[in-house]
Amino acid sequence: MDYEPSDVTVVDRKDEITSRIPRPAEAPAPASPPQQSSETPASGLERMHATRHIRLEDLHAYYGSNHAVKGVNLSFEPGKVTAIIGPSGCGKSTMVRCVNRMHEEIPGARSQGRVLLDDVDLRGPGVDVVAVRRFVGMVFQKANPFPTMSIFDNVAAGLRFTGTPRDEITDRVNAALEAAGLWDEVEGRLSEPGMSLSGGQQQRLCIARALAVEPAVLLMDEPCSALDPVATLKIEELIGQLKQRVTIAVVTHNMQQAGRVADTTAFMLSGELVEVGPTEKMFTNPDDERTEQYVTGKFG
Repeated sequence: MDYEPSDVTVVDRKDEITSRIPRPAEAPAPASPPQQSSETPASGLERMHATRHIRLEDLHAYYGSNHAVKGVNLSFEPGKVTAIIGPSGCGKSTMVRCVNRMHEEIPGARSQGRVLLDDVDLRGPGVDVVAVRRFVGMVFQKANPFPTMSIFDNVAAGLRFTGTPRDEITDRVNAALEAAGLWDEVEGRLSEPGMSLSGGQQQRLCIARALAVEPAVLLMDEPCSALDPVATLKIEELIGQLKQRVTIAVVTHNMQQAGRVADTTAFMLSGELVEVGPTEKMFTNPDDERTEQYVTGKFG
């Protein structure tokens, strides 16, 4: 069945994915300015453990008549980082945007197939798209902090949108900053603009914003492509720390990065999934000749 972009109807159901999420008008008003603390926050995120599977079944995606993703079957396993590699235009970013239903926001775009979070089809009828994006967070290629918001308010934005009680917001924000490896660098500066941070810090701020709502899955689309080597290393170290808390998929052009951070690597070419397997095997002894040619730099 084809899904066309449309307004999402919210349906009251017991399942946590389809349960009702407050809309912006129902969320509490912004909290008063955060109290600065000299102590490192005790992160509730530390109690999180990656337990959720994402499974794509016969996933197709289109931009008008352009068939960008062609029948992909792939799983993202908890406790592991899955890297998606392939040349530009192969469909890897489109594929991950289908997981949290960002693809359908593009005029003329559509998709078909199933995207399962455990046994729940995230694209099924009655599923609240806001709830999907709360459970499946995303970090984009270019850091995109909200330009008019402070560091604190950037991280708190999702919490306020989803109706988090005011008295929980400060602790959740501080915990997310700690989990993103940013707390020590911004402690005492939370009221400063998010745009005042460096590029690498802004990207970790966006990761903190995604983590604040405690997602089950984190999708990262070329998160280091615009960063210098030092900032890239910090993001890669962070990915290694976070994989025990959330299921992670990373789109990357960087073969060395995939080798450093990924447990599993999937190779896409011309919209198709060519091969998927343990990262070491994919880079040293792949089954498909096209994979060998790509990872050794013979094309792409």
